[in-house]
Amino acid sequence: MSAISVLCPERLAEELVRRLTVELEASGRHVHLCRAHVEALFGPGYRLTPVKDLSQPGQFACAERVTLEGPRGILQNVVVLGPERPESQAEISLTDGVALGIMPPVRLSGALEETPGVTLRHGDRAVVLERGLIAAKRHIHMTPVDAARFGVANGQTVRLQTFTDRPVVFEEVEVRISPQFTTMVHLDYDEANACGFKRGDRGLILP
Repeated sequence: MSAISVLCPERLAEELVRRLTVELEASGRHVHLCRAHVEALFGPGYRLTPVKDLSQPGQFACAERVTLEGPRGILQNVVVLGPERPESQAEISLTDGVALGIMPPVRLSGALEETPGVTLRHGDRAVVLERGLIAAKRHIHMTPVDAARFGVANGQTVRLQTFTDRPVVFEEVEVRISPQFTTMVHLDYDEANACGFKRGDRGLILP
């Protein structure tokens, strides 16, 4: 029996797993900045410095870091993500909220109505956000092709079984569909730690 014929069943199994499941990804605390706040924190005319592409096309981690300040404490070395946004926001976990002394509402990115603010600091420069502090709602970025294969619609919420060291079923996982996306589940670090996530783990959308 050739080496190729031995590997074919394994490759078939891997392909089946990829088609039936979605990859998981843990998203840590981060900040998105508008143009005015980039300049307020780093100087007039300053441009963010991309250092690493993220899983979603066009999104990247920057060299720049800021400190979040709340009434109870601070979170240092918080990464700035690009590109710039129309409105600044900070995404943290609920555990981070306890450390800051500000309990963020669970929202999708960009849904900033009636959210609390937070102070962003870089060196001796500071910006006080009147709103924009959230805990990211767990969600699935999905391409239209994958959405059709899984039979889900944009804005639909699904249940997700994780195949992780501490398997759990996450409820109310919102599906976000765009041809600009790469199919990927986004969990925050509270959720990732709760299920024992490791890079490369996958999950199953339940009926």
